[in-house]
Amino acid sequence: MEDEEAAAVLRTVGRQIKMWREAAGKKQAELGAAIGYGEEMVSSVERGRRIPKPDFLDKTDEVLGAGGKLSAMKEDVEKARYPKKVRDLAKLEEESVELGAYGNHNMHGLLQTPDYARALFAMRAPAYSEDEIDRQVTARMARQVIFERAPAPLLTFVQEEATLRRPIGGRMVLRQQLERLLEISKLRHVAIQVMPTDREEHAGMGGSLQLLKLRDGKTLGHSEAQLHSRLISDPRDVQILEMRYGMIRAQALTPRESLAFIEKVLGEET
Repeated sequence: MEDEEAAAVLRTVGRQIKMWREAAGKKQAELGAAIGYGEEMVSSVERGRRIPKPDFLDKTDEVLGAGGKLSAMKEDVEKARYPKKVRDLAKLEEESVELGAYGNHNMHGLLQTPDYARALFAMRAPAYSEDEIDRQVTARMARQVIFERAPAPLLTFVQEEATLRRPIGGRMVLRQQLERLLEISKLRHVAIQVMPTDREEHAGMGGSLQLLKLRDGKTLGHSEAQLHSRLISDPRDVQILEMRYGMIRAQALTPRESLAFIEKVLGEET
């Protein structure tokens, strides 16, 4: 577990399950057999080492006669499933009326398909466990609810041409990712642009960036580096990022041109 807040939630849930299990006079193996999980899984959940799925909590609640008290913990457990930095970013995205992002190495997280995201997390060094990969992918996909929000925020993305061609996860995954871009680009509140590799002028050489304009009128910046992500709130720094992002959008292909470009690249992949 990456953060103490989530770890505390899981320890609390684990203690509650153990208390109800012991009150019911059941051993871990007996509970596991009754709910369709192994004894090791029950033990890990009770120790706060594994994140229980909603099905686990519902079945445990029913078998132990907890009267909905364990099932009621699903919402807190679901939030704990996501890494803290993702929870924090998701909160800001929920408050955003406008979001702009430039990506230079891979597709922006909000644009990624599950398979593309999984391939990215799988190549992480040092390696993630399968459970952690699942956790990261689930968290990333959950953030994409922003596309369905009402009222809809304005979402703009600029992707380097290289990100359209780099076969993260293999050619099939890349094709599905490109199809996903075309699907999202049809949304009226979304604009996707491509920065061609042959551009001589490029304001994004400093790396990827993201801008979030919140409901209260405040604008924040967000950037990711090798080991850390950083929230930028100093108005002077945010102003620089806004200037750069505006230039990046002006230098990139228009949304209409970008749509044709993505279709062209997809055609080359089939």
